Amino acid sequence: KGEISVYTALEDEQVTEYLAVFNQEYPDIKVNIVRESTGTIPAKLLAEKENPQADLVWGTAASSMMVLDTQGMLEPYAPAGAERILPEFKSDKTIPTWVGIDAWETAIIVNTAEAQKLGLPEIKSYQDLLKPEFKGHIVMSNPNSSGTGFLTVSALLQLNGKDTEKGWEYPDKLHENVAQYVHSGSKPAKMAAAGETAVGISFGYAGVSQKAKGAPVEIIFPEEGSGWDLEANALMKKDGIKPAAKTFLDWAISDAAMNL
Repeated sequence: KGEISVYTALEDEQVTEYLAVFNQEYPDIKVNIVRESTGTIPAKLLAEKENPQADLVWGTAASSMMVLDTQGMLEPYAPAGAERILPEFKSDKTIPTWVGIDAWETAIIVNTAEAQKLGLPEIKSYQDLLKPEFKGHIVMSNPNSSGTGFLTVSALLQLNGKDTEKGWEYPDKLHENVAQYVHSGSKPAKMAAAGETAVGISFGYAGVSQKAKGAPVEIIFPEEGSGWDLEANALMKKDGIKPAAKTFLDWAISDAAMNL
């Protein structure tokens, strides 16, 4: 029983679907959701460090969890069934401070109708996005606020040499073709689906979701490889940790939640 505050970067439609199942199983736990982009969640938590408001974090980048962990903000907790999660997908502490639930990765979402109308060439790789025909027809998530934007740029630097001038050559060239940077990782896919842009640099699930709704989009994973990160859950270190928060984390890696 009780009331918990949950910070998450999961997509709104995912949150609604997951919570419907949780609420059926635990009707006496009230879940208050704060939903923000992946880059905003850790910034908010760090700002609240001296007076934590969240009881737990659900579905936020593992790379962000590592930052919070170094600040001593996460309470070690092994949810029921945590032993089923492979070691590389949870923190390396004896009692894990965060546990992964899924991964998401860079994908290029193309509105095929718009691309055909504009006469845009086929996209198979990151390099294709540098072609002059794409100038002004690409929307990308902002790496300052979006975990998707960050993992995309991070991968590009790793692919091209992150400590060299060459590493930054590609992002600089891509920038010339980008029409707009947006706050959210999923918004480029949604904009492509709506025909507001021909190409959105987003993540796989966002594109698949739009295609399932009937949008004329194709989801392309660059042949050089995709940037990726885990989404993970963690218990916040604070006075008066609520049993209901632990119950939620147990449920979040249960068969019911994982199957969803």
